Amino acid sequence: MDRKWKWVLSSGALLVIFLGRMTTALEVPLDPKVLEGLPQPPTITHQSPKDFIIDPRENILIYCEAKGKPHPSFSWTRNGTHFDVEKDSKVLMKPSSGTLVIDISGEKAEAYEGIYQCTARNEHGTAVSNNIIIRQSRSPLWSKERKEAIMVQVGVSLVLQCRPPAGLPPPIIFWMDNNFQRLPQNTRVSQALNGDLYFSNVLLDDTRNDYICYARFPHTQTIQQKQPITVKVLDMDAINETVAAMYNYTNNLFVDSPSGERRPSFMAPLGRSSTQMALRGGVLELECIAEGLPTPEVSWYKESGDLPSSRMSFHNFQKTLKIADVMEADAGDYRCTAKNSLGSAHHTIKVNVKAAPFWISAPRNLILAPKETGILTCMVSGDPKPQIAWSVNGVPVEDSPKDMSRKVEDDTVILSDVQTGSSAVYQCNASNEFGYLLANAFVNVLAEAPRVLTPPNNVYQVITNNPAFLDCASFGSPIPTITWFKDSQTSILNKDPYVIHNNGTLEINVAQSLNSGKYTCIASNNLGTKENHVYLEVKEPTRILAQPEYMVVQRNRKAVFECKVKHDPTLIPTMNWLKDNGELPDDERFLVDTDSLTINDVTEEDEGTYTCVMNTTLDQDSASAMLTVVEATPTPAIVYEEPDPPTDLELTDQRERSVQLTWIPGDEHNSPTQKFLVQYEDLLHQAGVWHNLTEEEGTKTTAHLDLSPYAYYSFRVLALNHVGYSQPSQPSRQYRTNPAAPDVNPTDVQGVGTEHNNLVISWKELTGLQSNGPGLQYKVNWRQKDVEEDWSSETVANASKYVVSGTPTFVPYEVKVQAVNEYGNGPAPEAVVGYSGEDVPMSAPESVQVLVQNGTLAEVHWEPVLTSMVRGRLQGYKVSYWRERSLHQAEAQQEEQQVLAFSGNRTDGRLPGLKPYSLYTLNIRVVNGKGEGPPSPNHNFETPEGVPGPPSFLRIKNTNMDSLTLEWGPPQDNNGRLTGYTLKYQPVNNSNELGPVEEMTFPANETTITLADLKYSTRYKFYFNAKTIKGSGPTITEEAITIMDEAMKSNQVDLATQGWFIGLMCAIALLILVLLIICFIKRNKGGKYPVKEKEDAHQDPEIQPMKDDDGTFGEYRSLESDTEDHKPLKGSRTPSNGTVKRDDSDDSLVDYGEGGDGQFNEDGSFIGQYSGKKEKDTHEGNESSEAPSPVNAMNSFV
Repeated sequence: MDRKWKWVLSSGALLVIFLGRMTTALEVPLDPKVLEGLPQPPTITHQSPKDFIIDPRENILIYCEAKGKPHPSFSWTRNGTHFDVEKDSKVLMKPSSGTLVIDISGEKAEAYEGIYQCTARNEHGTAVSNNIIIRQSRSPLWSKERKEAIMVQVGVSLVLQCRPPAGLPPPIIFWMDNNFQRLPQNTRVSQALNGDLYFSNVLLDDTRNDYICYARFPHTQTIQQKQPITVKVLDMDAINETVAAMYNYTNNLFVDSPSGERRPSFMAPLGRSSTQMALRGGVLELECIAEGLPTPEVSWYKESGDLPSSRMSFHNFQKTLKIADVMEADAGDYRCTAKNSLGSAHHTIKVNVKAAPFWISAPRNLILAPKETGILTCMVSGDPKPQIAWSVNGVPVEDSPKDMSRKVEDDTVILSDVQTGSSAVYQCNASNEFGYLLANAFVNVLAEAPRVLTPPNNVYQVITNNPAFLDCASFGSPIPTITWFKDSQTSILNKDPYVIHNNGTLEINVAQSLNSGKYTCIASNNLGTKENHVYLEVKEPTRILAQPEYMVVQRNRKAVFECKVKHDPTLIPTMNWLKDNGELPDDERFLVDTDSLTINDVTEEDEGTYTCVMNTTLDQDSASAMLTVVEATPTPAIVYEEPDPPTDLELTDQRERSVQLTWIPGDEHNSPTQKFLVQYEDLLHQAGVWHNLTEEEGTKTTAHLDLSPYAYYSFRVLALNHVGYSQPSQPSRQYRTNPAAPDVNPTDVQGVGTEHNNLVISWKELTGLQSNGPGLQYKVNWRQKDVEEDWSSETVANASKYVVSGTPTFVPYEVKVQAVNEYGNGPAPEAVVGYSGEDVPMSAPESVQVLVQNGTLAEVHWEPVLTSMVRGRLQGYKVSYWRERSLHQAEAQQEEQQVLAFSGNRTDGRLPGLKPYSLYTLNIRVVNGKGEGPPSPNHNFETPEGVPGPPSFLRIKNTNMDSLTLEWGPPQDNNGRLTGYTLKYQPVNNSNELGPVEEMTFPANETTITLADLKYSTRYKFYFNAKTIKGSGPTITEEAITIMDEAMKSNQVDLATQGWFIGLMCAIALLILVLLIICFIKRNKGGKYPVKEKEDAHQDPEIQPMKDDDGTFGEYRSLESDTEDHKPLKGSRTPSNGTVKRDDSDDSLVDYGEGGDGQFNEDGSFIGQYSGKKEKDTHEGNESSEAPSPVNAMNSFV
């Protein structure tokens, strides 16, 4: 029983994790098309706070909003009983909402105080709100009291009590005087948390008669004040005189009293210790107020730990310690210390932290498919431990109808084998003495086929070597399984370089160009499948090939920075130049080209760092260089060169494994040395080869060098500045280190078999410098893993592998390799696991079954081959399948064999791209690193019918005036039994408009048909396809034209051969010629005007009088009633509306193109530019009813 219970819990937890994505998907806004039609129990989306204090001057608004499908209805309870909203005219419930609006005008707000709870229900469940406690805010008056004056001696402590009336919520307290000015507070005088005013010691200046305590009630925005308090502070002499006068004393009463200075003592809290309780998540305020003279200072510390510095603050002159967001760790003893020059006092406050219930994990909505199992968990904590109570649709679970599929265990509800229609809303109530938590979580039982939410045909672009993420968001119940295919063929598994995330997203860790292509994701559950296609484009990165270089330019010279870039040709690049990480100056001296920046006439202000930034939509690259501007003077320019090599290399502090090298730097040549590079040569192992050993800063001249044993060292040093490296220094004297045992073992140790009965142990040899001594050898150890046997070993020299023969086939071995020389062994090596050689598998998969999904897709299942029979590292399974023949054909027509490989220990796979209505054969082989095993017995399966292919041809012949004959051939791929053909045809007129469609069907054995009753001389378009029981196949089209009627042909006469037509054309041509002659004669009359010479200079026939935008010259317009002769300019055309603009004179200069722009001098000579405006398109301005000009008439015939 325990084992079964553990299994149920673990599987339930797994289900909760598995359903997490779907639950989240329902909570986020989905595509409305997805939500449309999905049932959903109610969910409370907005409600008023649990403790709701109302203002009696305003209407009461109690919120209750919920969502669900169908939209929920609402009801309320008040003080545990049904609250009939409709019977109370003062209460209104908002439409499609549970929010209550209570009009309290003319009513007392107390009448509506109480505990309210909202219920939202639909046919799938009931959700309830928190208990909302409605209370009216109150600001009671201060009770009347008579205050006597308080007389105190200088230096004593004093407390002025406030004691405000209890309001709801509690009032805010502050002290002021009669002028409404706040009383000054400091370390001596301060206000306590309860509102009282404390004096650690009083001064004569504290005497006043207007100590007034004010209480502000925030909800009602009212302020009330206490009766003023009078305080009189008397010094010692005044007190003696007062007492002597009262009792007729002759001696001073307090003459021998001390000066009043005293050690601190606490006024609040009293005693040496006290206790205070705080709630988790709340605010803890600890207060210590002390009296004494001089005024004491207060400090705080925690006895068993540190104060939480990030959450604490001091207030009221260090007298109050405030800790926000209280945690359990804040419990403990807090000590406050009051200290002055005479001593100190201590008080310990023991803080206990309790907790109202708080969520560890609130129950989450569940979506379950029928027959599935789910778990609701209500994990809470608190102090004391909360009590948990479950309800179903607002009814305690113990009072709800018995449900055998439901089991309640404390904070967990287990739902097993759920059924359709068992949707409900569960409530978890966790409570203790400090409060409660209430959560609604619905269980929605849905059966939904998969839907892919990612838009189809998305194109993802990524730069090479960057990760790519292809989305496949889905929805369904049960949760769909996501499968990815590349280029619709290759199945993608969850392994390098691919990662398939729980939400269906496909991640490619390091995208390469070969990853570009079409990707298909298939979402499937037991109710169906849905696929979606996306595309990935992997682009080449943007790289700067030629970077700008550091430049030193003389003033007023030119500086050129190059920046040549290589980028993906499909991306649009944008080149930007920056100066000191900002924009370039707005100066024409800066010229930006495609691959360079030129600065002309450089000045000192141009100095700085210039950066070229190449951006594309996917990536960017940048490079920078500095520009230094030097003064252009006749004196020689500063020369920047590489530094001289260091000199005088010396070796000091010589030890077995280290030595110290010193040197003297060479000339820097005007560029400071940035660093020194120390190199070494090993004359024993690699004479003549220098290796980098270490780098030192340019300000140092000493380096501590760590050395290896058994080496003959020589050292040299190079210096580096902005220009480059110096030449190497002269080598130091030789320094030899003594031999020793190896410090390291060979790396990259592997054990891999090359034959079925061997194991090849290989490693990377040590270098001569790593050998640490003469006689380097390798001790090779091996033993079979998980078998009780001793290590076998062999020592070899000058080798990087060792072959172990006679091993069993593909068994694990532990191998290790240790370096040894004449001075000892290297460190103990770590064992690595390798495998002996593989052999081809001995067995074939069994229990092969084929499940045909449709005419083009089948699933194949098999039992995996036993590991012992694989005899190697399992690579996967290879399914070979071929089409034997179509089910139409009796004889076999075997097609080329197709092979699909399924990686890993798979037991099923999909065969896409099958042909419908066909007989297929397949077999399966297991594959390891050595090769393929024997095939399984051939297994035959048939695919169902599909829609046929297009008919092989459609011909039109015997075309007559009202009939034609169609002839066709059957489809090359029937994909089933043909049930017939469908023909549709329709006429097409000269404007390519389609007429009504006629449709005909034919049996499968017909191949020709003659269509009659067609229109003569009409083009027809024909649509033809074949059918099977699965539907119609692709359509092929053809067009044909019926023959024209012979009678109409005879009636058609060529007009160009008719005599009357030829005569008419001649008459029109003669008339046009006469009109042209008349126009030429009138044109010549213009020679009498003084502007004739200008006119002759303008021979453009397109010139016509200039017009304003409205077609007028100045204030003059031509009138339609004007019938006088027109005088057009030579070579000009009459306006297309048949009118000519003119003024009162028949010989107006306007007619000659000057318009209103011309002017006359005082002597009468004409001033102005003779100009014209080309005639507008002859199609414009035809609104006039007058006849067109002869020229336009001619144009209309051309």
